[in-house]
Amino acid sequence: MNKFLVFALAGMMALTVTGCKEQATTAPEPKTAAPAPAAPSQAAQKGISGSVTETVNSGGYTYVQVDTGTEKVWAAAPEFNVQVGDSVVVPDGMAMENYHSKTLNRDFPLVYFVPSVMVAGAGQAIGGDAKMPAGHPAMTGNGAAPAPEVDLSGIAKVEGGKSVEEIFAEQADLSGKEVQIRGKVVKFSPQIMGKNWIHLQDGTGGEKTNDLTVTTAGTAKVGDTVLLKGVVSTNKDFGYGYKYDVIIEDAQVTVE
Repeated sequence: MNKFLVFALAGMMALTVTGCKEQATTAPEPKTAAPAPAAPSQAAQKGISGSVTETVNSGGYTYVQVDTGTEKVWAAAPEFNVQVGDSVVVPDGMAMENYHSKTLNRDFPLVYFVPSVMVAGAGQAIGGDAKMPAGHPAMTGNGAAPAPEVDLSGIAKVEGGKSVEEIFAEQADLSGKEVQIRGKVVKFSPQIMGKNWIHLQDGTGGEKTNDLTVTTAGTAKVGDTVLLKGVVSTNKDFGYGYKYDVIIEDAQVTVE
């Protein structure tokens, strides 16, 4: 009887060990996650500025490598004049990873295609038809930018706020102060030097005092009636030719 129990227990232990071995053998191996693709440069996504370290023309485009001080970024725009050492501003553009240029027979891990590039001292953005990207604010801030047909009738001045004409007329007293203004967006350009740029008109003002430039993190589209609240700055020079007599900065935007 005791022998029978010993053999029975031994058999059960053998089956248990065998089962464990089979389970260990057939258990699925953990899957290793595939490496994520390299993310585009955050600096380039917001627009970059820096010094040109390499440039080449090909296929109607000018390619520039820009040293921002923390990284080197490639950008391309319709052919323009630039030299190594020039300071440039590159707006937000379309990122192309692992791009192969047939005309250059060269591979770029990452290149940003943009409408134009601002070259310091050139006085305007260069590239294509030598204009800023569509919707970009005027460089000098001293007059109205060409605007599409936007109906400016019936825009009521916000209570306690200012009109475009009043902001120009009272800019010295308003400098550094927060103002509110209602108007219509006649131009909108996203992510130039890390900011969204709005051209605002309300039907007031003359040739050089009817169009107000605004920077904001908010968004709007041409034709929107918006209520803006921001701080007035005067004689603002962002460098690279971006100079404004009066501008509203970091405005809050409410689309009405």
